[in-house]
Amino acid sequence: MNLPIIYHPDYVTPLPDAHRFPMPKFRLLYELLLSDGVADLQQFHAPEVPNQETIELVHTPDFVQAYLQGTLDAKAQRRIGLPWSPQLVNRTCTAVGGTILAAQMALNYGLACNTAGGTHHAFPSYGSGFCIFNDIAIATRVIQKLNLAQKILIVDLDVHQGDGTAFIFQDDDSVFTFSMHCEVNFPGTKQKSDLDLPLPLGMEDDAYLQTLAKYLPDLLADVNPDLVLYDAGVDTHIGDKLGKLALTDTGIYRREMQVLTTCIAGGYPVACVIGGGYADDMKSLVWRHSLLHRAASEVYRQFGL
Repeated sequence: MNLPIIYHPDYVTPLPDAHRFPMPKFRLLYELLLSDGVADLQQFHAPEVPNQETIELVHTPDFVQAYLQGTLDAKAQRRIGLPWSPQLVNRTCTAVGGTILAAQMALNYGLACNTAGGTHHAFPSYGSGFCIFNDIAIATRVIQKLNLAQKILIVDLDVHQGDGTAFIFQDDDSVFTFSMHCEVNFPGTKQKSDLDLPLPLGMEDDAYLQTLAKYLPDLLADVNPDLVLYDAGVDTHIGDKLGKLALTDTGIYRREMQVLTTCIAGGYPVACVIGGGYADDMKSLVWRHSLLHRAASEVYRQFGL
């Protein structure tokens, strides 16, 4: 068996022209992985849409109901930043299902990657920053509820702090939240993760990777998780519109290899989500996101998973 990758055509839904959120990237990522021979069709697995009860393991019934039915007020909609539609509701829930499936498959096979996910700005009672339901948090709760794993480590390397995730698990010893992000960036008000590493503006590859290497191995040993959920945001790239760090493509690939090798060598299963990435040049952006799946495929082979 090769690396399990999660994808669904419903990961893409129409948005208004010139909207900042790069919705086509999900389909283009799937197509690039196939055309470059990173993956074949047999490696792709389609998620199911979780039911409302599953989403309410993390989110308040009032918020879930209002979002599903399209009755959120205008202010709450603006905070999310994506115009409501029934198609977007379906897309949101399908992507959550993708992260749940990636987590389940990671526990079975050692490593699995979603081609969406990383909606870490979603809080229990509201959405924010293009994030509606927190897929990482919901997948964590599902895995725990099914008794598939108890201790979860969330490694969030998106350029923005995983504020929603930090808030959701702030009083929960069974989940350790680690966020390494650009200090001076969205969200304006930071939450308290179990470990926050705020990085200076413009940090480059070597300094970034050395910082990560200083913390990740010890963190794995201290937390000893049953499962690692990895948010591999590529908005750390020097060319990202919303990023403010200065990683190169090579730096991002080295980061993915570093995270995955460190975890897998220690015997910790990893489920990956792609996180944020924003650029006018869609082709470059999709390439950056594909580095996760390229690295994961390599690690999967190296370790004979």
